[in-house]
Amino acid sequence: MSEYQYYEFLAIDRPLSSREMDHLRAISTRARITPVSFVNEYNWGQLNADPTDMMRRFFDAHVYLAGYGAALFMVRLPLEAVEEQTLMAFCTTSHVTFEKLPQHWLLTWSLLGETEEYDPFDFVEDTGWMARLAPVREELLRGDLRSLYIGWLRAVTTGETGADAPEPMALNGLQELTVAQQALAEFLDVDEDLLSGAGIGSPPLQPAGTNETVVDAYLDQLSPPEIKKYLRLLLMGQSVHAERELKRQYASWQAERAPQGPEAPRNVAALGKLAERAREHRQGKEAHVLRLVEAERKKLRDIKLAKLAQNFPKAWQTVHTEAQKGYASAYDSACRHLEDLRDAYNQQAMAASFQTELQQFIDKHRRRQALMNRLVKAGLVQSY
Repeated sequence: MSEYQYYEFLAIDRPLSSREMDHLRAISTRARITPVSFVNEYNWGQLNADPTDMMRRFFDAHVYLAGYGAALFMVRLPLEAVEEQTLMAFCTTSHVTFEKLPQHWLLTWSLLGETEEYDPFDFVEDTGWMARLAPVREELLRGDLRSLYIGWLRAVTTGETGADAPEPMALNGLQELTVAQQALAEFLDVDEDLLSGAGIGSPPLQPAGTNETVVDAYLDQLSPPEIKKYLRLLLMGQSVHAERELKRQYASWQAERAPQGPEAPRNVAALGKLAERAREHRQGKEAHVLRLVEAERKKLRDIKLAKLAQNFPKAWQTVHTEAQKGYASAYDSACRHLEDLRDAYNQQAMAASFQTELQQFIDKHRRRQALMNRLVKAGLVQSY
């Protein structure tokens, strides 16, 4: 195979053992292998192993990119992190799928070569996809399902879901995505207006710790066995696991008491209308910014022209000097100066004076064919 391919794997929950690293080195002698990562890229050939099997055995996150436009992001999660019923609700197309292992879920988000404007080298080198996407795993471990929703939106973007198909689940916080979730939407080439539209009407998240009264209410309802479980994890040096589990349970407790999300069910057709609203809003903002930029450009241009008008003789001397140099870049410079002079004279309501000076300029430099051609092309003269 002569297609460009990029593979990156990351071990998060535990480092690789020496034996495991030796096993990986047998797979590839040229890969960059550390106790927490495996990176390789190919312009000819391909990885001499099954990436999915490597994820099953060694790693917690994986990014794959191919020159023909395929892109894949995969994470491995403990089974207790997400309920199977939840995964089944979101994983209804090839863009987000899951596999059940003895102790883990293997989740995959895929872009299967549908994107035409794709440069794999820029895609890899300029964006650092693993660093941007890896936090999605931690978010899922803490009960944040918005990355699954983004995977489903990829299928809506491509038109693979029917207009009557309902969204898998109404989620809060769709209008305030994390940096990693925004990166995932970019990775999957989700329509930006569809993404924004899905957030319309989505209530905000209630992050843990922002309201001590709410946190205390949650802690008060914990049973003694639950409290003992979390304390045991802390004493056994598993503070990260304890934090994940506690925050996941807290998020579920909050969700049961939080304001209801958008009126259910929103279907794909309804999301399309929201996307149109988002598109109109975005285009309005962009037009406003363009108007501001144009106004600032005009302001600076007017200042420049007013300054030029303070000494027209000096400006004409500069143009004649450039023309007399006799080479292409000087002719280009002379033409730009003439355009500025024309606009400066117009600003001062002296268009007739400019035409008089311009005719004198043409009479003096008429034999410079390349210069005259530039004046015609710039619309400064009709003929000469």
